[in-house]
This record gives sequence, C-alpha cells and structure tokens, in this order.
Amino acid sequence: MIALSLAEIATVVGGQTHDIPDTSVQVTGQVVRDSREAGPGSLFVAFAGERVDGHDYAAAVVEAGAAAVLASRPVGVPAIVVDDVQRALGALARHVVERLGATLVALTGSAGKTSTKDLIAQVLRTKAPTVFTPGSLNNEIGLPLTALSATEETRFLVLEMGARGIGHIRYLADLTPPRIGLVLNVGTAHIGEFGGREQIAQAKGELVESLPPAEEGGVAVLNADDPLVRAMASRTKARVLLFGESDEADVRAENVRLTGSGQPSFSLHTPTGCSEVTMRLYGEHHVSNALAAAAVAHELGMSADEIATALSEAGSLSRWRMEVTERPDGVTVVNDAYNANPESMRAALRALAAMGKGRRTWAVLGQMAELGDEALAEHDAVGRLAVRLNVSKLVAVGGREASWLQLGAYNEGSWGEESVHVSDAQSAVDLLRSQLRPGDVVLVKASRSVGLERVAQALVEGTEGEVAVR
Repeated sequence: MIALSLAEIATVVGGQTHDIPDTSVQVTGQVVRDSREAGPGSLFVAFAGERVDGHDYAAAVVEAGAAAVLASRPVGVPAIVVDDVQRALGALARHVVERLGATLVALTGSAGKTSTKDLIAQVLRTKAPTVFTPGSLNNEIGLPLTALSATEETRFLVLEMGARGIGHIRYLADLTPPRIGLVLNVGTAHIGEFGGREQIAQAKGELVESLPPAEEGGVAVLNADDPLVRAMASRTKARVLLFGESDEADVRAENVRLTGSGQPSFSLHTPTGCSEVTMRLYGEHHVSNALAAAAVAHELGMSADEIATALSEAGSLSRWRMEVTERPDGVTVVNDAYNANPESMRAALRALAAMGKGRRTWAVLGQMAELGDEALAEHDAVGRLAVRLNVSKLVAVGGREASWLQLGAYNEGSWGEESVHVSDAQSAVDLLRSQLRPGDVVLVKASRSVGLERVAQALVEGTEGEVAVR
C-alpha cells in the first residue's frame, strides 16, 4: 500500500486508536486479512468469522512486524478500532485509489471474468505497472484488499467485480470508482439467486451506471454479441466501446479458427489497425475474452500490434481454469474445476472436442450450483451436448445433479458404455485409472463446491516421471 500514517488511517476510517504510542508510524507494507501474511509495516484486518476470529491473532501479527490491527474491539496491541471492519476497509480503499491517480478498470459478467481480468492485466503490464485482482477475490473484502496492494508506481488497477444480488456491484464501484467499466456477458450463473437473466442484467449493468460521463473520460466497454449487455448502452453517460465478432463492434475478431491443439487464432481489428493473434489458451470462448481485453487496451493507447503480441503471449494466471497438463504416458488432463455454470460448461466441452480430434475424450463433470428451478433443464442440456459433440466418455460425478447429466446423455442417444454415473471423486479417479489409455484427453469440471479438482490432481500426481503444465 502507499505509505499512510496510523493517524491518517484512523481519520479515514472513522476509528479510534488504542495502544498506539506513536500515531505517526506509517503502514508501509501490505494490508492483509490472513495473519500468516503479516510482516514488517503491514496492517492486519481482523474479521470475526463463524469459525475463526482474526482478533485472536492480533498479538502474533504485531510480533511479526505489523504496524497495527484494524479491529472491532481493543486487542491489547496497537489497533485502530471501528464499528464495522468491512466498511472501514472499503473506506480505506476508496481513500487510497483517489490518491493514486491510476486508471481504474473494472469488469463483471456471468462467465469468463477471471480469465478476462488475467488477460487484461497481462496486456496492460507490457505498457505500465499494473495491479489486478488475484484469482477471483472479487467481493466486498477481496476487492478493497486488491486496491490497497497498489503502490505509487501503479498506473493501471484492474478489478474484477462479482455480484450475488442487486446493489452488490454498485457498492463495489463506490469503493473503487472505475473510469473504464467492462461487461462481458449475461448468462445463467447464480440464476437461482437472482431469479432470471433480466435481474442478472440489472445487477451487472450497475457497473456502467457508476461510470463518469464521457466528457470526464468514462468508457463503457460492452459485448456487441450479447443483446442484454449491448442494451446497457442506454444506462450509462459514459462513451460506449463495443467488442465482439459483430460487424458493428469497434474491436472485433475475423477469421476465427482453432489450431490443431484447440487454441484460438483470429484477426484482431481495432480502430487503429489490425493484427494476427494465436493464443496459448484453449477453447474458442477465449476469443470473446481476448476481444474484451483488446478493447480496454485500445482505449488505453495500445496499438493493434502491441495488443496482438501481448495476447499471443498471455497464459493462464489463475489455477484450475483450463489448466492443461500432459502426462508422460500421453494422457492430457484439462483441469477446469474451479467453477462451472451452463455457459462455461458448454465452452469447456467444445474446447475438449477441439483438443481431442482423433483422440478419445473424457468429460468428468459434476454439479453446476445455484441454478434454482433451471437446474434440471441445464444439467440435462449439458449431458445432451456431450453426446452431440461426440465426447467419447461422460463421467457424471455426484448425486442428483450428476444423475441429470447422465440422463441428458442417455436421452440424446448414449445408451451403451459412453456415460457412467459415479458417486464421488474417488470413484471417478478409480474408474479413470483403470480405463485411461495413452493419448486420451480428460476434462474435469464442476462448481467449486464439488471439489473435482481432486480428480485432476490425482490423475496428474499419480503418474511416474515428469509432467508438463502449460
């Protein structure tokens, strides 16, 4: 974080200092919520959770060098005490980003947020120092912590914003007001919580409503290929920049194709020129993500050639998102088990089909959570799609939702040994270990709560010799 005195922090968050001999002491290290990350000059944020109370670690973090604790009660060591730790953290983040002078880019969407955020960061950091959300820490705690990790040298701050209800993104955008706001898509992720795609669109569109007007530099970057996103142009006073494969998009892709290994290649067209891109990532769905990143980079002054080079060199920065590992025996394991929704599940299956041309393909799939009344239909549809894409083997893992996946495959014509339902991850591992052959391609994907990354890890770690991850 940029250096701030404890006195200044107390003023910003409306807190009282306790057990601080010298309030001119500065916080020069990271703002952290995990006591194990505390170090010299850090500020430890003590949250009282259901199982762990951060206040219990106050003495340990100060002993490790932390300057103070942001707490909801006195803890016997230097502390700034506030009524609401979460709101105080947000107020501190707002204060810091206003002092920074960095360009703040925020993005949201139903699918692809983390992959796109990682692409934007990798492109922009070729131009100037860039700080971005680690993993998918995109909520009311993760977002301000990311903002507070920026330094005086930071020129671009890229923040992913998630939402589980109306008002969430508006709250996040108020903590860290963006100049550029990007909306990727409106899908069915969390539809059970929102109630419908129109409600999801209402929530996601809060980002463009929060942007400054065009005359103050506000830019809304919208997906021209998604009608619900494109319609958000009427909800913002910012200038609108469209991306997509539509002819009307300002930043668009032409001649989209996949390499023999399933990596997308296309001609990138921007208002200042065109250039060729061949990505290291897998799956055609990354074209839209790349175009979103390209639109942001174009807005920030990068040429088409600069953007294309950076996109072609970019990799996956976040774990378990189309993470491809080649085993010594020729089996390819695709770990996409971080999360799943109908859109990302379909994209992953299409990527598997592209990667597995001429090879046996396995789709090891589990529950897509938070779909509400749409759960049966969506799981059934995924099972059917696996058959239509000629996936060789479907392994549905888990309970009721997994049975719906297999039912969809059965109803689409998978009547033999092409699909199987197993109860848990270990059963899936045992099945795969007994039946995999050299050259097979295995996709593992489900919602995070299912924990199917254990299947992918077991398949990789249970082999002899070196493995290559790319």
